[in-house]
Amino acid sequence: MTNEEFDTLVKKLEDYAQRYPDNYKLRVGLLAALGYAYIFLVLAGLLGVLGLVVLLIYYSGRINRGMVQLIMLLLVAWMIMRSLWVSFPPPQGLKLQRQQVPKLFALIDELTKALKAPSFHHVILTSEFNAAVVQIPRLGLLGWQDNYLILGLPLLQALSPRQFRAVLAHELGHLSGKHSSFAAWIYRLRRTWEQIWQQLEQSQHAGATVLFHGFFNWYSPFFNAYSFVLARANEYEADRCAAELAGSQHVAEALLSVQVKAQYLEQSFWNDIYQKAHHQPNPPQTPLQDLAKALSSPIEPNQQQQWIRSALMSQTHHADTHPCLLERLKALKYPFNPPPSLPIRVLVTAAEQFLGKALLPLTQELERQWQTTINYQWRENYTQAQAIRQSLEALEAKAADSPLSVEEAWNRARWTLDLVGTQEAIPLLKSVLTRQADHVSANYLLGQILIAQDNEAGIDYLEQAMALDPDSVLSGTQSIYGFLRRQGRDAEADQYRQRAAKHHELITLAQEERSGFSHGDRFQPHGLSTEVEAALQQQLAGYPEIKEAYLVRKVVLIFPDNPYYILGVSRQRNFLESNSSTKDQQLIDRLADELECPGQTWITILNSTNKSLKKALRKTAISPIYQSVVNQTLITN
Repeated sequence: MTNEEFDTLVKKLEDYAQRYPDNYKLRVGLLAALGYAYIFLVLAGLLGVLGLVVLLIYYSGRINRGMVQLIMLLLVAWMIMRSLWVSFPPPQGLKLQRQQVPKLFALIDELTKALKAPSFHHVILTSEFNAAVVQIPRLGLLGWQDNYLILGLPLLQALSPRQFRAVLAHELGHLSGKHSSFAAWIYRLRRTWEQIWQQLEQSQHAGATVLFHGFFNWYSPFFNAYSFVLARANEYEADRCAAELAGSQHVAEALLSVQVKAQYLEQSFWNDIYQKAHHQPNPPQTPLQDLAKALSSPIEPNQQQQWIRSALMSQTHHADTHPCLLERLKALKYPFNPPPSLPIRVLVTAAEQFLGKALLPLTQELERQWQTTINYQWRENYTQAQAIRQSLEALEAKAADSPLSVEEAWNRARWTLDLVGTQEAIPLLKSVLTRQADHVSANYLLGQILIAQDNEAGIDYLEQAMALDPDSVLSGTQSIYGFLRRQGRDAEADQYRQRAAKHHELITLAQEERSGFSHGDRFQPHGLSTEVEAALQQQLAGYPEIKEAYLVRKVVLIFPDNPYYILGVSRQRNFLESNSSTKDQQLIDRLADELECPGQTWITILNSTNKSLKKALRKTAISPIYQSVVNQTLITN
């Protein structure tokens, strides 16, 4: 189902749900039942096969050739049944104990009881700015949920106790049985099918592919579209649950605080933290403690209002079941006169209130985990930054005395962005474009910088980059789409969303067109320069098992300017070897890992199974790009 088809179906179902709410719920319920019915039908069929095998063996009293075949069938059926139990990785973080943070568990118990929500088996503390309820099905496709409550320490540091209570009540509201238990069930089921689909996509079981992929490929997007209205309604229901238990004013304040402080953490605090890798060899020791101090300080008023305005201009879209901030505030009957603003500074945070004496040791443990995770990458970034700094200083010295080349000017601009700052890099990027208006990277980088600053001029630069480089289209359209959404220009934004979707379809078709070799493919000479050809020949000479190699360029219709090469290799063979196919694959794997090819290249072994390809390559290339000395001697003689 394409994005356009999904949007069209959702719009029709929204209208249908308003006119016939009971019929709509019945259809969603039947569709949900269909998913389970298919699973149990497959399971029943497999159990039937297993039962038949057992009965035949029992009544025959012996194992003949037919029994051997049935036993093989039994093993296949068992492997397929195992694929039903899709495993889901549990959320990572610090597992909190009741005796460790009694006030937090008391709050969870109170809200769980009030909302008639299922109890939690695990409460996890992480370093993310987030709160979520995650259900992991113990039996894979068959369910039996293991309930996780995930709480991000930065979120507790950012909110007051009442605001956090509102956020927690919202999350528990998704599981509530107090209001529409049917809607809550559908909300959870959507997540379950999403998890199952992702796992089946990655499944290596051939049986799972045959039995489930085709069905879920149709069912998953169709069920998501049909249940979209209920899932959107469940978000409003969760907000109402939160308002009942925490007060609508505190829910609204929490929504505003989360919006503004998430922007602050992403664009300011964490950006400043990671910038320190340019100057210091080791990561900070106390980032989360520093974060708590930063959140306790007031945010600059103009910046605060800009973030709030941007959040309020975002509109609800079918790509997300979450309503936009403006609609959620309206549903809470939030007064917009005066305009929304961030609540007064939090004096006692939810972290201090609910984690109590455990706050500091928990914070320190999360900081240790963060340092362990980031330490290696941090040191690599520091080493790289020092090398870049020396190169930048050399370019600065040269620029003071003589003009830089375009490449040198580009390096100066991007290195300045990395090590100095955005504002200092902007004039340098514009200088590059003054000298070479079609410089793809400079257009793209300057466009992204300006778009991030909500400067509409960035659109023109990104458009120029996308016109020159198809690889920049997806990220470029996504950035422009986000900017237009923030500006409330949804009609224009939707054009870019559609453009991204169409480009994604082109990428899929291009990948199919570039998936190796098929009969009917046309080839042309590789067209590489003498220098590139010589470098490739030198690399191939390092593989003594290669007898000769042919390189051609496949004619492609989609993105024809992005070349796709076929490298056919003939391997020296020993007539006594019994594992030729294994050695062929080992050589292909080595070449794929080690060979520096000129572009996207498909590597294959030329042998008796692909004579037509070998003939086509020889005809197009005329002569091999590489030939071993031994093979040349044999041909000469």
